[in-house]
Amino acid sequence: MKILLLAVGTTTDENMKNQIQSFTTRLSHYVDFKYIEIPNKKKSNKLTISEFKNFESEMLEKNILKGDHIILLDEKGKSYTSVEFSKKIEGFMINSYKRIVFVIGGAHGFTNQIYNLANDKLSLSKMTFSHQMIRLFFVEQLYRAFTIIKNEKYHNQ
Repeated sequence: MKILLLAVGTTTDENMKNQIQSFTTRLSHYVDFKYIEIPNKKKSNKLTISEFKNFESEMLEKNILKGDHIILLDEKGKSYTSVEFSKKIEGFMINSYKRIVFVIGGAHGFTNQIYNLANDKLSLSKMTFSHQMIRLFFVEQLYRAFTIIKNEKYHNQ
């Protein structure tokens, strides 16, 4: 199984970049994991929110393959405990999913086209966080999920 994290925008904070890279490296011991940042379109007073979202949608779709299982990180998604999330990941492994694609959208969310492509939605919290922070939270939780699946010391119960 392969896992891809697609995120609109770039991480500019060096500390956050380093932490994301740390968990990305750790994840490589468990799964073929890839993290791709989709650069934002430069802001212009001439572009509408809809035009920004359409651009982001096109860029996201270029990285999505036929047969991918797509999960949007979305405030309206389902919330899981860390153990529940690990069981969800384990279920993907048992059911031989080839590639799971988690997607973090831009500041204005997703287009209907992306929502229609999605198989599921995941919420990491009811609170709002910066898109850079969500990337770090997500890779940490994915790493935690694999340590739970492997019954390794990281997650305390």
